[in-house]
Amino acid sequence: MADDVAKRTTTSEQLRQAARERFGYDELRPGQEEAIRAVLAGHDTLAVFPTGAGKSAIYQIAGALIDGPTVVVSPLIALQRDQEAAIDEQESGGAARLNSSLSDSRRDAALAGLAAGAIEFLLLAPEQFANPDTLARVRDAHPSLFVVDEAHCISDWGFDFRPDYLRLAAVIDELGRPRVLALTATAAPPVRDEIVERLGMTDPAVFVHDFDRPNIFLAVDRFTDAETKCDAALDWIAAAPPGIVYVATRACAEDVAAALVERGVAARAYHAGLPAGERDDAQSAFMNGELPVIVATTAFGMGIDKPDVRFVAHYDVSDSLDAYYQEIGRAGRDGGPAEARLFFLADDLRLRRFFAAAGKLDEDDVERVAEAVAAAGGPIAPETIAEEVDLSIGKVETALGRLDETDALRLLPSGDAVAEAGRDSADAAEKAAAAQERHRTIARTRVEMMRAYAETSECRRAFLLNYFGEAFTPPCGQCDACLAGHGAAPTAADARFAIGANVTHARWGLGTVIRQDDETLTILFDDAGYRTLDRALVQDEGLLTAADSDSGDR
Repeated sequence: MADDVAKRTTTSEQLRQAARERFGYDELRPGQEEAIRAVLAGHDTLAVFPTGAGKSAIYQIAGALIDGPTVVVSPLIALQRDQEAAIDEQESGGAARLNSSLSDSRRDAALAGLAAGAIEFLLLAPEQFANPDTLARVRDAHPSLFVVDEAHCISDWGFDFRPDYLRLAAVIDELGRPRVLALTATAAPPVRDEIVERLGMTDPAVFVHDFDRPNIFLAVDRFTDAETKCDAALDWIAAAPPGIVYVATRACAEDVAAALVERGVAARAYHAGLPAGERDDAQSAFMNGELPVIVATTAFGMGIDKPDVRFVAHYDVSDSLDAYYQEIGRAGRDGGPAEARLFFLADDLRLRRFFAAAGKLDEDDVERVAEAVAAAGGPIAPETIAEEVDLSIGKVETALGRLDETDALRLLPSGDAVAEAGRDSADAAEKAAAAQERHRTIARTRVEMMRAYAETSECRRAFLLNYFGEAFTPPCGQCDACLAGHGAAPTAADARFAIGANVTHARWGLGTVIRQDDETLTILFDDAGYRTLDRALVQDEGLLTAADSDSGDR
């Protein structure tokens, strides 16, 4: 036992020394050391830390202390560039990036440096692995750690799902199964489960760090008509310090930005429909402090690290609390006071419900996709399948993802699909369509959780943190409900239904308790999504029973 303690103490000392001498970190933040030590011990690891909690330090320190190079999958060129610059400022072995903007000579130099051991960190987007030469040269370098940054992108529960991330499990296999470190700032339980499953992580160590951002004041203004909401939102934003306004559509971004300009506010729109140069110019002006307000769709956000954003206002409601929490996390990164305010009109949920209900997979269409893959006799590209079966590329990619879940096919590092021998296409299509319907059901309930947050009179901070599986005893003193005196803790808390408890419902099956108040219980069911139940009815009718403690591993 003494030897074990000594080893643990030595490891802690080594980590702190490496953090201090090689990376310039005076100390490790809460949770960082535990995650780093899990990686060093050889565990696949999922770290869910809020923005600003130092996720990058986990892979930087772990990668530098493990023999062999580190591959970092990062979705945006700007994010790769920032990460490369941060690493190069430290004595950590150097970094290089691969992306579509680089010349062939620079790509060759980066890969040659990796092979020669001159580069510790290679940063690239998942689509780069579609190049067989890139994949082979990375494999030949024998990476010891495979980092998936912004790991929520692999989950279509996530707020920024990217089909290219689905190929990463095959990439990891091709690279010889190095240990995997997945990092994300926002992941509710369903997202965490899908990250682990889709990356093929083996018995992972999972660290979910304190999500609370106590410096951000949380508030919701509710309205019954669009005109009143618009006037109130514009008045508030015009009087607020520099910040971000999120809207649901490109047209709304243009309209709100123009209305703010009319009120004398220097504001610009940002959305995916603008020319790249115009988007870059708006982002640069905002980041440099030249533009006080940017009005954006969700196209603006990932990789944005501006410390002095004083507010994030939602002119339109987000489609889930996952997206909402990620977006408001861009406020107050310097630790100073900030505000997250939602301007809520119940009718705005109709658009979110429409999108949540979309994506239905017709079983016949899935079967046609499965048959096309089987008939190919080898790898076939999604674009080719789309042409053969006359479906959109989006529907084909969704079908391939679901068929991959049923083990009817494999997605290769290139993004191509190859059939598994002996699988019945009709049976696989039926299971894939059922899986997609389950996803749609849960997506709809996630919209309802967003509505419940907007309409609650209880502590908003407790509501948000409970959603992410974190217990919190109100009042927080930093939300509108608490300031109005409504944020008290439940007076009749039931230990059987504590946050995280596993329960069973006769109709909806296995679930996990998300939150409880004096009148309701909110349960996340594996197949039925988020459901809010009347506590008195649960008590009187015995609707919930405790599940076995190990039933959470599902």
